[in-house]
Amino acid sequence: MRSRQSYDGVAAAVPFTVPYARYSTHAAHWWLGRALAALIRESGIAKADIDGVCVSSFTLGPDTAVGLMQHLGMSPRWLDHIPMGGASGVVALRRAARAVQAGDAEVIACIAGDTNHVDSFRHTVSQFSRFAQDAVYPYGAGGPNASFALLTDHYMRQYGATREDFGKLCVAQRDNALRNPHALMKKPLTLAQYLDARPITDPIHLFDCVMPCAGAEGFLVMTEERARALKLPRVRIRSTIERHNAYPDDPIQFRGGWAMDRDALYEHAGLSPADVDFVETYDDYPVINMLQFEDLGFCAKGEAPAFVREHDFTIDGSFPFNTSGGQLSVGQAGAAGGYLGLVQALRQLTNVAGAMQVADARIGLVSGFGMINYDRGLCSGAALLERGTA
Repeated sequence: MRSRQSYDGVAAAVPFTVPYARYSTHAAHWWLGRALAALIRESGIAKADIDGVCVSSFTLGPDTAVGLMQHLGMSPRWLDHIPMGGASGVVALRRAARAVQAGDAEVIACIAGDTNHVDSFRHTVSQFSRFAQDAVYPYGAGGPNASFALLTDHYMRQYGATREDFGKLCVAQRDNALRNPHALMKKPLTLAQYLDARPITDPIHLFDCVMPCAGAEGFLVMTEERARALKLPRVRIRSTIERHNAYPDDPIQFRGGWAMDRDALYEHAGLSPADVDFVETYDDYPVINMLQFEDLGFCAKGEAPAFVREHDFTIDGSFPFNTSGGQLSVGQAGAAGGYLGLVQALRQLTNVAGAMQVADARIGLVSGFGMINYDRGLCSGAALLERGTA
C-alpha cells in the first residue's frame, strides 16, 4: 500500500452552530443558508471567494447540493454532496482537505443541516433504508430505536454491560451540556432518573434516544496560508480514516469500521490513544459510544463497560468526552448531528469552547458513525486533530 500523504498546508477553522430548535417551519435550505452566512461573517471571507462547498442534509430534497447552490446564489468550482449521516463531518473534512491540497479549491465551506417539521422525522425514517423497508417494516418494526435495541441487547449479553454503565455516560453528557448554550436539554439528569425513565424498545429507555430537532453546523477548510493571513485560529489535521460496510459477515454488529483502520489512523498521525486529550464520538445511542471506545483503541473489545466504570467523562474528568453534551443532550439536527462532534473539537482546539473548554487541550479525536439500515450502521470515520500554531 502506498504511504499516505500528510495534511500539511491545510487548516480547519471557524466552527459554527446555528442554534437548534425542537421544530421548525423553515426548510433545510434556510438552516444551511444560515450556516453559510455565519461562516462568511465570522471569517471575513467574501461569499464569492468560497470556491468549494460540502453539503449534508436529509431534508434538502428534492434538491441536492447543486440545487442548494442555485438557491444560495453560489458558483463553486468544487462541490460535494455527502449523504452519510453521522459520518458526514469526518468525510467532509477529509475530502475538503484533499481538494484544497490538490488546488481544486482554496476555501471550502462544509455545512450540514436539517429542518424538523412535526412529521418530518417519521417520513425520513420511512424512506431511509431499502433493506429495512423489505425486511422489517412489513412485520411492524422499523426506525433506529428497534435496530439499536437489537445491538444494545446483544452487547449487554455478550460483554456484561449494564444500564448503569450506559446511564453513566448519559449523565456525564448531560452535565457537559449544561455548560453549552446551544443544548436543548437544560435540566440536570441523575442516574436514578435515567434508570426510571419509560421504556422505548427494550432494553432502550427514554434517555438512550436522541431527540430529533432542527439546526445546522459548519466549518471552513482552507490553505494554512490563507487562514494565517486572515488571523483565524486554526486546527491541523493529523490523520483521518473512513470505512463503509465494514465486517459485512458479522451476524450482528459489535464493531465498526474504526477497528479496521485504527492502527493506520494513529500511525499516520504519529500518535497513540494516550496522546488524546478529549474525544467526541457520534452518540445516537450509548452502545455506539462503547463500540467506539473499543474500536478506537482506548480499551480492548468487550472492555468498554469496565472502562466506563473506571473513568469520569465530564469536561473536567479523567476522560473528557462529548464535551458539548453530544446529541443525547444537545439534540439531533438530522445530518448536522454528524458534524456536532467535529465542530465542538474545532472549538476546543481553537480555544473558543467557553465554559466547555478542556484545559490545555492539544489533541482531539472525533469519530463518526452513520447510515443505519435495519441491522447495522454502514459508514464510519475518525479524525485526529491538533491545535494550530501561530
